[in-house]
Amino acid sequence: MPIELPTLAHRDPVYRNGVQESKLRVISVVGARPQFVKAGPVSRELRKRHTEILVHTGQHYDDKMSAVFFQELDIPIPDHNLNVGSGSHGRQTGEMLDRIEQVLVKERPDWVLVYGDTNSTLAGTLAAAKLHIPVAHVEAGLRSFNRAMPEEINRVLADHLSSLLFCPSQTAVENLKREGITSGVHFVGDVMADVLFDAVERAMDRSDILRRLGVKERQYLVATVHRAENTDDGSRLRSIYRAFTRMEETVVFPVHPRTRKRLAELGLDTGSDDTRNMRIVEPLGYLDMIRLMLSARMILTDSGGIQKEAYWLRVPCVTLRDETEWIETVQVGWNVLVGSNTELILQKVVSLVPPSTRPSLYGDGRAARYCIEKLQKFQDPL
Repeated sequence: MPIELPTLAHRDPVYRNGVQESKLRVISVVGARPQFVKAGPVSRELRKRHTEILVHTGQHYDDKMSAVFFQELDIPIPDHNLNVGSGSHGRQTGEMLDRIEQVLVKERPDWVLVYGDTNSTLAGTLAAAKLHIPVAHVEAGLRSFNRAMPEEINRVLADHLSSLLFCPSQTAVENLKREGITSGVHFVGDVMADVLFDAVERAMDRSDILRRLGVKERQYLVATVHRAENTDDGSRLRSIYRAFTRMEETVVFPVHPRTRKRLAELGLDTGSDDTRNMRIVEPLGYLDMIRLMLSARMILTDSGGIQKEAYWLRVPCVTLRDETEWIETVQVGWNVLVGSNTELILQKVVSLVPPSTRPSLYGDGRAARYCIEKLQKFQDPL
């Protein structure tokens, strides 16, 4: 049964320039490391004018994958921590759906705000849609066109159930248009740019990660692997890892917990002689990771967020996937797709030389402000 939603009369008034505006009550759903980064600037903008209730599903629960991001990015302490934890896609999403629904019934929000393409995104969207609460999706319209990816299923369903769709690129807008979604679609830019542009100076001042790891500017590579398409497929992970061990340069490899577990299951000994060129470390906090990437010669990753960060930081990127949602970075020559092929990875690490030009991509660093303005305009009848 749909819950009875608050009307404008139930909200506390907000006055700006002497004009009364409606104060929105918004539940933001986060659960994974990239979402914490994206939520930081949006939460700050939202709380200037409205009431936010932050829900952490617990999809990422390790301190190195969760708590440190809230501390470094000044994200408010979650109002609800659902402690769902890890598990199969079905079990994890089902647990989230049940617990988020309970929060929505209790809190009676005007909107539910979701981010990206994780199981937390899907669960938050489904719970809201079934209770007839409108959904705003930050980072809408991305497509890899690979339905084997769990993230692709999540983002497609979230987009088709959302009332407001905040797109990081014009390509994302066009993707939605091809699927018949035009209402409520806005190109706002990428909120991760808001975070990065603000964090670079702090990372330079506060992080001593280069000293701690014993690496020098432009004399090492940074590698990350976490997507299911690589970690769940033993042959792909072996091939990628083999390329890492054959690099002539130092490879700094912050290992995602799921990846570490899979490496152990595959019998890949991270302490053996063939890994002597590698610095295998625990997941890093945001400022340490930004500082590390900023001074790398090149980045190897299957992360969508890191592909963009590499571009903004002017570091060439080798993407360990067969496709990418961030195709613009490939089109302008700063990113290359290599899949999991060992020899191709090794070849591109040597041969990729980005062009001297680097056009602006994904907005102007004010995406969070635009998101809240659009949210206000959509809801406010004044």
